[in-house]
Amino acid sequence: MTDETDATPRPRHSFTVPSSIPPVALFGPADEFLRLIERDFDADIHLRGDLVTVEGEAAEVALVERLLDELATIVRTGQGLTRETVERSIGMLRAETQERPAEVLSLNILSNRGRTIRPKTLNQKHYVDAIDTHTVVFGIGPAGTGKTYLAMAKAVQALQSKDVSRIILTRPAVEAGERLGYLPGTLSEKIDPYLRPLYDALHDMMDPEAIPKLLTAGVIEVAPLAFMRGRSLNDAFIILDEAQNTTAEQMKMFLTRLGFGSKMVVTGDVTQVDLPTGARSGLRLVQDILDDVDDIHFARLTSHDVVRHRLVSRIVAAYDTWEGEPEPQSRPAQSNAGQTHHSDRESRERRRPR
Repeated sequence: MTDETDATPRPRHSFTVPSSIPPVALFGPADEFLRLIERDFDADIHLRGDLVTVEGEAAEVALVERLLDELATIVRTGQGLTRETVERSIGMLRAETQERPAEVLSLNILSNRGRTIRPKTLNQKHYVDAIDTHTVVFGIGPAGTGKTYLAMAKAVQALQSKDVSRIILTRPAVEAGERLGYLPGTLSEKIDPYLRPLYDALHDMMDPEAIPKLLTAGVIEVAPLAFMRGRSLNDAFIILDEAQNTTAEQMKMFLTRLGFGSKMVVTGDVTQVDLPTGARSGLRLVQDILDDVDDIHFARLTSHDVVRHRLVSRIVAAYDTWEGEPEPQSRPAQSNAGQTHHSDRESRERRRPR
């Protein structure tokens, strides 16, 4: 029996880059984005002038064609492509989501001083959409997923569009007990380090000259969580940051401050609880308590939604894997004079980041 080579040609598709889009805008300097696409697809892509030819398996050719169409749409919006934009677009198409990458990555939330704030992942867009459609939203996820930053952008957007008359930003001052008393300065100066990240985000989103005036007028309020007790917060966009460091009682207190015409966003990372040993995290408990309550939404972000340096996403994923591994069985302690030994589990617990 003689083997015969299958000479059936692979599917090939060609199309011309629209004249309104410079090829360098679509494929990057020195064809950087084109090489990135070839790396992630089982297809050969050739560019000659403004003519693109794609050859490979039918499914891969179709996917590359969809990707190039999405990237062209993004370019038409005036948003320049980056390596990160191309990689995230590929990820969304591979995940076979219903949303188009161009719709996700071109959604403008807020613009200030030439800088535009947009969701950068599908989960971030779902989070932003949930803020629009629900009164109370919980954004839960690791550091760098944009949960607080996007909530801040939505708050400023709501204030500018006059959907609310004020913004209230709050965080628990976890170490405010004995340690706070040793810090120098007034009460305001003592709590300022806990609230500084919120001020920093405000300066990214608003004119710095306007912020002191808005703070003085009470249009924007930045305060520790303890200052919320006994108040009814009407016509406000309220953000509770670092909510994993609230107790169950504090979380209930905060949520019941909700007044008429207001919206709440609660953000936190349940893997980074800094409460004293034995204290229950209000953010962990509230997921079970309010999960089925109407008009409350839980948005869960993951390491795939990290939008800081690409290495941060890998660090978060590595820690998730490490923390999910079963603990090794304890070994019998070996006694040596003058030395104390611990089990593997005890040693590992001491090394686990808090």
